[in-house]
Amino acid sequence: MTERIDVTVGNVRLACTISGPADAPPMVLLHALGEQGSDWYAVREEFEGSFRVVAIDLRGHGASSWPGSYSFELMRDDVLGVLDQLGLERSILVGHSMGGAVAYLLAEGHPDRFERLILEDTPPPVPRDQAPPRSRPEGALPFDWQALVSVNDELRDPDSSWWEGLARISAPTLMVAGGSASHIPQDLLADVAGRIPNCALVTIDVGHHVHRYALAEFVRAVRAFLQGSDVG
Repeated sequence: MTERIDVTVGNVRLACTISGPADAPPMVLLHALGEQGSDWYAVREEFEGSFRVVAIDLRGHGASSWPGSYSFELMRDDVLGVLDQLGLERSILVGHSMGGAVAYLLAEGHPDRFERLILEDTPPPVPRDQAPPRSRPEGALPFDWQALVSVNDELRDPDSSWWEGLARISAPTLMVAGGSASHIPQDLLADVAGRIPNCALVTIDVGHHVHRYALAEFVRAVRAFLQGSDVG
């Protein structure tokens, strides 16, 4: 059964979708910029038989609050608050793109809280050229445009401590790279994987949205990683 609940952290309401057996190991899914928890629907279906799967709409996205203030660290603290309120002491943490950046910040600051870390084509925490966002499109959006502006600013000039903190991640980590079709520099993803003490890197060459365009390959790599098998 799938359950939708709202969790309030500070003054921010965070919409969560929860499925899978109540006593199963928890798996937390964090979406990319401009997406929402429902983007993980197909992945959730693959894992909810064996895991308690929690997909969160991050602040400024989907059915969660749109407070107007956005940063990776604010999102990190939101997610930690959700985990605390749900009583999830140790989780498998999965993040795509922006959600992956939130995930590695969580794993850096709270290494005892995460059994495994899975990062899907996640922007590395190093300064780089980042094209400014285009003008806001007309009509309703499923996310707050200010979130896109704020996240792009941080991607251009991330806090240097985020890079240093990668070395503190103790959870075994899987980096799933999108390959040559992705806009994320793949050599920098390899640098991130080399910085994290116990990190496997696998490339699925379909671009930035790996779990969307290569679901079977993504799930196979994640299952192999969780079972301790070769993911290459």
